[in-house]
Amino acid sequence: MNAELSQDLISSINRILDKDIGDDEHDDSSENFNVAVTLNAYFPDEASLAHAEAVQSKLSESQQRMQEEIDALHAELRADQDPSRMQYIQEMISELLGQMSRIREKATESEAVVRNITKDIQVLDLAKKNLIVSMTTLKRLQMLVNALSQLEESVKEKKYHDIAQTLAAINQISSTFKPYTTIKRIAQLLKRIQELQGELRGMIDADFDTYYMQDPSKPIKGSVINDACSVVDIIGDDFRTHVVDRYVGLELKEYRRIFRATDEAGQLDNLSRRYAWFRRLLQTHDVEQGRVFPAGWQVGWHLLAKFAEITRDDLTTLLSKAGTSLTVTILLDNLQITTEFETSLARKWGTPFQEILNATATTTSRPPQPISAAFEPHMGIFVDAQDRAISDMLAPHRKTKRTPRPSLDVPQDTDAPSAAVLPSSTELFYVYAQSLEQCAKLSTGQALYDLCNVHKKWLRIYAEDVLLAGLKRPVTTQGRRSMDSRFDAAELKQACLLINTADYCHTTAAELEEKLRENINETFKEKVSLQVEQDLFLSVISACILVQLRELESACDSSFMTLSRISWPTVNQVSGPSPYTSDLVKAAEQCIEIVKPLVEQKKYLRNLFDKACSLILAKFTNSVVRSRPLKEIGAEQLLIDLQIIKACLLKLPGEDLVTASYTRSLGKSTGQLEALLKVIVTPVDPPEGFILNYTLLIGDASFSNFQKILDLKGTPKAEQNSLLDSFLTVTSTKDDLESTSFLTSLDMDPPTTSQIAAEIAGGGRVSLPQVVEAAMSAANIGGERTFAGLVTPPMSGPPTSSNNSDSSRSGDQKPQVFSDFRRFVSFGRRKDTGGQS
Repeated sequence: MNAELSQDLISSINRILDKDIGDDEHDDSSENFNVAVTLNAYFPDEASLAHAEAVQSKLSESQQRMQEEIDALHAELRADQDPSRMQYIQEMISELLGQMSRIREKATESEAVVRNITKDIQVLDLAKKNLIVSMTTLKRLQMLVNALSQLEESVKEKKYHDIAQTLAAINQISSTFKPYTTIKRIAQLLKRIQELQGELRGMIDADFDTYYMQDPSKPIKGSVINDACSVVDIIGDDFRTHVVDRYVGLELKEYRRIFRATDEAGQLDNLSRRYAWFRRLLQTHDVEQGRVFPAGWQVGWHLLAKFAEITRDDLTTLLSKAGTSLTVTILLDNLQITTEFETSLARKWGTPFQEILNATATTTSRPPQPISAAFEPHMGIFVDAQDRAISDMLAPHRKTKRTPRPSLDVPQDTDAPSAAVLPSSTELFYVYAQSLEQCAKLSTGQALYDLCNVHKKWLRIYAEDVLLAGLKRPVTTQGRRSMDSRFDAAELKQACLLINTADYCHTTAAELEEKLRENINETFKEKVSLQVEQDLFLSVISACILVQLRELESACDSSFMTLSRISWPTVNQVSGPSPYTSDLVKAAEQCIEIVKPLVEQKKYLRNLFDKACSLILAKFTNSVVRSRPLKEIGAEQLLIDLQIIKACLLKLPGEDLVTASYTRSLGKSTGQLEALLKVIVTPVDPPEGFILNYTLLIGDASFSNFQKILDLKGTPKAEQNSLLDSFLTVTSTKDDLESTSFLTSLDMDPPTTSQIAAEIAGGGRVSLPQVVEAAMSAANIGGERTFAGLVTPPMSGPPTSSNNSDSSRSGDQKPQVFSDFRRFVSFGRRKDTGGQS
């Protein structure tokens, strides 16, 4: 191609290709091109502007040169696109293809010539290969014939050592003659080999029987039998299995005779004699007869597997016949003896018992099972016994017809310390741990899963009939000791005790589930779950917090009743906090001071404070609504009272328990009440100012909400119509106002008491789901009737948590219950109380 193009054109193309167009600072396509930089280069100062015409002339010349160069390149390109030259190139390509075709034809002819020349050589190579194979086969056939003759001589003389070597060689050589079985001579030789192996089988069987019987008239040395074992290995695995099974059958023949299931020696009370007999047999085998067998045969394992099969079948029959006479003691004693026997033999060989059975199993035999598997169908007796034991243990603490509310023995003296948890809970989990450990040693299958179901059953009963039943009480008119202290301190302490106990049960139930999963078989592992029971204990905690809220509500009722009866229109001036606020603060502080030192887990205290804050503010709002009309002076007085209540709620948790979320929630709730009261304080004259203040503080354009403000304020009906018309006129032009606000949830006809608290206090027989539902509803005390914003999340489910720093407190640490059984007792009695519940 270079010869066909002019040298000038080639140089021009190379120059264009080698040039980096993107580097030209005057190129518009360059990423580095900057007009300002280029102009600054040409005109660095004001004086250089005088040379603008010279610069323009220079750029014009440069542009002219580039245009001339482009025109020249276009002319060269048109010259190179001459049709005659393209036709010349196509002719050259056609000639090149023709030359390639001729070369291919010549190569085919050459291949045929070479194949013709080497044909004789290939025939000679094949003949040579066949000759080598024939000579090798004849040589092997000669070796096979000689070895077969030698084997016949050795068989006649019973030289097992020589037989083993010769037979191994024959088997190896004869394997190469399988493709030639149609040849008569080779078929005869292979048949003779099979006949000799049959003779060897009979000969070895007879010698083994003689050795087993130890006939003095026909003594056989152990070395002969040892050599015979080598021959057995060469004959095949099936013959080795036959020899071992024959030996095992002879050794256990006496065992079958002595320990028949119908004889006295074969009964359950003589089970230990069976194992003692086998230990003596195994010792004799290891010292005497078993020494002749190769270690790889594992004859001792086969003895154990057959003994386990016979004994398991006998035990299955005996246990089935026992019926009702089979007691827990008999069952566990025999099962313990069996497991100790299996463990000792597994330790002897350093292999798990089940793996020993699996190693000796054959495809035709039954699936191998340990001896202890015979007890598995009858482990229900043990599980039922554990069920009865737990029932007897909890009987004194459960709710019955005679004791509809079990006594928890809470000290009546409010200054006396209370127990951390109920001792009955630690005793229950101590029994759980013992039964789990005992059952795991005996069985990790269906029995352990059934025991898990028993544990789940009694956890539910404990939550309902012990913990939850301790919260229920009959309605009495003398339940309160005086009008000055309307809450029951014993009830609060009892609720704290039950919270600690339920939390302990919740934590320990999780550890119990983990322990069960560690010990149970893989088949049942995914079925083990105590999540429902853990949720029950969380529901008990919610119910206990509900009781504490009920007592707090009762303590504050008199103060809120006083608030609701105040006639605000008669109040002429603001004279500091109202008298009821001091009673309210005192009552709330007394309740909280009783609860705070008794609840171990601080997260439940934080939950209580959240709910208590919502409860007090909701009841305050209800009382304010019931005491309407408020008038301006009354609203000012209530603003001062609200600040006192806010300060009380702010310091109620204390420095250790107050959190940022609690403070924000309290600020938001009181802020809404302050906005409501500030709107009421504002005079209605002029109406525009009053409505503007409403839109700024409340922030909605709701007609009904504005009506509520007028009702609370006590505005006469005649003035209300005019104000409502003005409100509609003003808000119609304000598109930024919301349609609802916190006033939407304000109930203008609130109840005088909390219906939820009254229902729980009513006593009677209430199921756990009803109490849990009531506990969930209690979180909304006054919520839908007052401000939804005053209410924290429901109390059912996990309690609210604080900031991350509180999670590291010692009170929130998860106890490791199952690590030490003694800890069960010490945990429940570490506060040294006399309660025995």
